[in-house]
Amino acid sequence: MTVTQESPRTYEVRTYGCQMNVHDSERLSGLLEGAGYVPVPDGGTADVVVFNTCAVRENADNRLYGNLGHLRPAKVRNPRMQIAVGGCLAQKDQGEIVRKAPWVDVVFGTHNIGSLPVLLERARIEGEAQVELKESLEVFPSTLPTRRESAYAAWVAISVGCNNTCTFCIVPSLRGKEKDRRPGDVLAEVRTLVEQGVLEVTLLGQNVNTYGVEFGDRLAFGKLLRACGDVEGLERVRFTSPHPAAFTDDVIAAMAETPNVMHQLHMPLQSGSDQVLKAMRRSYRAERYLGIIERVRAAMPDAAISTDIIVGFPGETESDFQATLDVVRESRFANAFTFQYSIRPGTPAATMADQIPKEVVQERYERLVALQEEISWAENKKQVGRTLEVLVAEGEGRKDDATRRLSGRAPDNRLVHFAAGEQTPRPGDMVTVEVTYAAPHHLVADGPVRELRRTRAGDAWQARREGPQGAPGVMLGMPSIGRPAPVAAPASGCSAH
Repeated sequence: MTVTQESPRTYEVRTYGCQMNVHDSERLSGLLEGAGYVPVPDGGTADVVVFNTCAVRENADNRLYGNLGHLRPAKVRNPRMQIAVGGCLAQKDQGEIVRKAPWVDVVFGTHNIGSLPVLLERARIEGEAQVELKESLEVFPSTLPTRRESAYAAWVAISVGCNNTCTFCIVPSLRGKEKDRRPGDVLAEVRTLVEQGVLEVTLLGQNVNTYGVEFGDRLAFGKLLRACGDVEGLERVRFTSPHPAAFTDDVIAAMAETPNVMHQLHMPLQSGSDQVLKAMRRSYRAERYLGIIERVRAAMPDAAISTDIIVGFPGETESDFQATLDVVRESRFANAFTFQYSIRPGTPAATMADQIPKEVVQERYERLVALQEEISWAENKKQVGRTLEVLVAEGEGRKDDATRRLSGRAPDNRLVHFAAGEQTPRPGDMVTVEVTYAAPHHLVADGPVRELRRTRAGDAWQARREGPQGAPGVMLGMPSIGRPAPVAAPASGCSAH
């Protein structure tokens, strides 16, 4: 593709949905910058707007077509403008998108994100929409160039796709069967990131703990966690999301025995009712789930555990819902992403009998949220007086400017707002602080910073900030550095398995 240096075209990627989509958008940005595009300045309208869509969110279709409609006048005004739609909704709807929104230039799917620059150029030359969707993965996304947003933390995909058949979820049909990267390739990416300043990686997959199924090693995930412990300079390792049915004790041992693997676990529950779990086709029951939590806490008493829960699944009775509340009380989650069930076309649950009335779902949802808020606050209050090492973040706290605080994440991933005082920590630096106050969703440390540790990640953040504006943070075939962009709560049925 040829883009003139005198007039580089600008781009914007708009992301919806789960962590996998966020990671894919880093790849899309890298591909576009590698083809000569530059990020659109704040407040500007891009020459190329890419929608990376989600098919499991409520009203996903309406939201997409509403946003496409808003862009139509801008496209009429700017003949250079192109609009592309990719991701899960594109894979599901395919040619329907161009039929409903004929001003869209490119539609591509979850299996061929690397085709975007070529499809944009083809659409420009031929003057007509290009729709290209593959039924299976062309190349593993991690072989594509990447543009990450900051210098201290990064997603590292270890697998894509899913072999489960949850009745509320359409993801397996859109992202395909599980494909695993070889451990050597994963570790090579991790080492490259660390060399560039990254301190924290999050291993990412639809079901990370089934990693190895494709090459026949059921203990591969625990081995990978331990191998990450041998990467010099890597300070924090996290992962999301494991499936309870595949959770094995060797993973608990690896978490407990590998110093840089954080004592934090996000493990979707979805329901505490065995009857509902069966209807969801979730291959575990409440007793197994609670047993995993018990063993995790026996090995790591300080572990912070979070979850996903769906309220109002078809056929859920008040007794079923009470079973969910019972598991929540016993589990003592640090936090929970809670969802009201809504019909997703194309899933088995969409046609099940006994769909629950909206008002019943809402009332149950409010009771669940109230209980979890109470538990989260009580668990956070236990942190008051503790001394924590916090990885300073960029853009975590909405009120930080007003309160003159900075924000970051504790080892267990709790959000901590702290008073920097005379200190000048940079994103990526580490500060040691004492917790002085707890709220349900965050901690506050308003005392003096006890220690500031300037890091390679902070150096990398500063170098990027002081570097030439618009310089592409991309290396062909290997990732560049960056912080996973903030995302909404995981959607049930995507990376929240």
